[in-house]
Amino acid sequence: MIREQIEAKLAAAFEPAHLGVTDESYRHNVPAGSESHFKVVMVSDKFVGERFLSRHRAIYAVLSEELAGSVHALALHTYTSKEWEGLQDTIPASPPCRGAGTLA
Repeated sequence: MIREQIEAKLAAAFEPAHLGVTDESYRHNVPAGSESHFKVVMVSDKFVGERFLSRHRAIYAVLSEELAGSVHALALHTYTSKEWEGLQDTIPASPPCRGAGTLA
């Protein structure tokens, strides 16, 4: 449910050419069923001329309600269409969680 909320808000605000929102909570030390850790890969021409910090701040503003609630971590990968072309549609891998699997 949270993933769908994030996806809908980002789609409305940024009109992305590509948007991937992945719930990575299962990779972290959280109770089963948690929706707390997400990876966002977004390609939008609204990012043209914006530095990564500005892009991330704009996303944080759109998702302020989720970030104040249950979302603990948000990995952001933001690109313009031109930047995305150079990556040949590759999606960055997330690093392993240092505490994954330790919650009983």
